[in-house]
Amino acid sequence: AAVDRRVPVTITESDDAHWHLRTPGLGNGEILLDSDGRLLVGDDAATRERLRVFDAVRKAVVDDEAPFDRLRERALSISIDSTAFFSAENKLGLGSSAAVSTALTAALLAVDGAATAALPPSLEDIRVLATKAHRASQGGTGSGGDIAASVFGGYILYSRDATPTPVSWPQELAVMAIVTGTGSSTTDLVGRVAAYAERDADGHRADIARLAALARLAEDALRYPQEFLGLASDYFDALVELDEHADAGIVSEHHRRLHSLAAGLGGVFKTSGAGGGDVGLLFAPAGEKARSLAVAFAQAGAQAVPLAFGADG
Repeated sequence: AAVDRRVPVTITESDDAHWHLRTPGLGNGEILLDSDGRLLVGDDAATRERLRVFDAVRKAVVDDEAPFDRLRERALSISIDSTAFFSAENKLGLGSSAAVSTALTAALLAVDGAATAALPPSLEDIRVLATKAHRASQGGTGSGGDIAASVFGGYILYSRDATPTPVSWPQELAVMAIVTGTGSSTTDLVGRVAAYAERDADGHRADIARLAALARLAEDALRYPQEFLGLASDYFDALVELDEHADAGIVSEHHRRLHSLAAGLGGVFKTSGAGGGDVGLLFAPAGEKARSLAVAFAQAGAQAVPLAFGADG
């Protein structure tokens, strides 16, 4: 699902022979880049990590895609503002890196198209390129679902590397994003699950198969909100089992308490995104029950993030 948090990307011509980059949300100040947008040789490890997604997009669009290599001949000044994806300097876990990848890819393609009067890229063109970049920035991991949601918007069904299918969300079912911590590293948590796969391939395969089987039921379950709530609870249980086997830290004790709190009030809480300290999702029947759950969660120190779900891509 796409939400109404945005990453504005602004690109203008540079005043000199270098690319320049500002990244509000990841730190103030301007970063000087090479004449083709590459990171400078002397940049420290912290700067390279901070610009990991930017550099992956630049490489995917400017270096790897022949139709767009004209951008290498232009010095650009770029601003990427991801502040809407943080709260009190903590990452919320709403897919900020996917949003950055999508917005920057689309902006670079727009700059190239404006200079050459080329036909604008399709949404699928943007999805494919942004997914390639985002996956590279995460060491080859990632389904691309967050990119697909960022590009196409709304609510979608998505399988890895496939064009997404739009679906409708039932009005009878409320969904809220709940702050559960101070953010998590997707790469770290995925890496721990990958390590579990290496030491117990059969166990990992069984755990993932259970999650996948539940996920495949989601489309039909959306027609019956109570059935969807049961499915979401089953998925949380399956994720707990995977996490216990992988010792990854996806599901915390705080998550378990929130799941129990929601269950006692007719809703379902589950982890989302990377898990760990990222936001979780709270599902409930729309109306008074959802409002009561939001109040109870706030009293438990788990605030709902003000979001609109199903936003435009």
